[in-house]
Amino acid sequence: MNDMAQVALDRYAKHVNPQKVRVLKAAGLGIIESRRDGAWVYDAEGRRLLDCFTSAGSFNVGRRNPEVVRAMHEAVDSLDHGNFLLCSSQKADLAAKLADISPGDLSCVMFGTGGGEAVDFALKLARGATRRARIVHTVNGYHGHTGFALSAAGRDAYRVPFEPLMPEFVRVEFGDAEAMAGAVDMHTAAVLVEPIQGEGGIRVPPDGYLRRLRELCTENGAVLILDEIQTGFGRTGKWFACEHEGVVPDIMTVAKSLGGSMVSISATIFTEDLREFLIPNPFIHLSTFGGSDLACMVALKVIEIIESTGLIDHAAEMGAILNAGLNRLAGEFPDAISEVRGRGMMAGLKLADDSMGPRLSYNLSNHGVLAIYSGNEPSVMRIMPALIIEPQEIDFLLDALQGAMSDMLSGKGPDSEPSPRVRRRPQR
Repeated sequence: MNDMAQVALDRYAKHVNPQKVRVLKAAGLGIIESRRDGAWVYDAEGRRLLDCFTSAGSFNVGRRNPEVVRAMHEAVDSLDHGNFLLCSSQKADLAAKLADISPGDLSCVMFGTGGGEAVDFALKLARGATRRARIVHTVNGYHGHTGFALSAAGRDAYRVPFEPLMPEFVRVEFGDAEAMAGAVDMHTAAVLVEPIQGEGGIRVPPDGYLRRLRELCTENGAVLILDEIQTGFGRTGKWFACEHEGVVPDIMTVAKSLGGSMVSISATIFTEDLREFLIPNPFIHLSTFGGSDLACMVALKVIEIIESTGLIDHAAEMGAILNAGLNRLAGEFPDAISEVRGRGMMAGLKLADDSMGPRLSYNLSNHGVLAIYSGNEPSVMRIMPALIIEPQEIDFLLDALQGAMSDMLSGKGPDSEPSPRVRRRPQR
């Protein structure tokens, strides 16, 4: 590690989070990013790694996509964040576009800066519109670390230090429609779920699960909130993962890849019926930087790229190639890989035990791949590269996984010498 990287890590440990640095180093991810390019990232020493974490699915159109960068430059040339209290054509245009691509009758938008903020507003809207309190969410679900969203955290480690949290949050097993049926009643304001759990271990629910949730909410007058923050904008081979079951929620939250790796932006998209709650008090929820004029221009370019390049169909095609390769790998290592999970370009390898997640992250780094295990299920290695990935890059990934699995099972770890398979490319 060069001096610049070491200084950066030392400063981060001293002033930000020392334990985070220790954990990342143990997983082979104690790196400082330098150049970012498409599906790849380079560390401070010029080492090239295929980015298969992508900040939990934030870089669907690639790192520093040239068209997104140009849109950012154009926005900076003429705009700033904008006055959050005023209307703007940039906010109006993006809201209209989000309504256009969203399923069903989702047509109203509230902007934010991140996913947690989007979920916070979704829960406030559901409670305000229904005048009910109960929120039903799922074990190992992940919706952010802020106020209302934290109360819906599916992992006790995130919640317990801050209790008591918001009341009337009920947790049930993910994918269990009968458990959900037992929890949802006429006192329920909303059901909040991810169509596919991300931090929970890339868990795809059984067929019909989302349709059953839709039925339960409709029968009981509750609001169905789908958190598409990781699954949205083509990640699963559809614009939004709920489209695989033809389900339309009452509220949908989006963020991450909407910012094109350049800006922070999120949106809560909801029906006109729910908007009625906002009419008496249009300032009941505000965000100073949510949907800034700069961010809206960049987000519009991201959506344009997805549409003009056929990126969603490409993601479905690449996902099929990736899934076939991961299943071949599972057949080669049956004692270590128990299951291949996912849909489209949101994939996960369920490993034999929790210790294998960090160990595989370490060995993948030595083989030129940046990937990290799921936060709420460490035995699952998540594979979420940029959607612009090409077949030859998937081949590279599968070769790296094969080598990393072999290294891990042979006992290689943080004290071992790096594998000679690490590939470098000169800086351009």
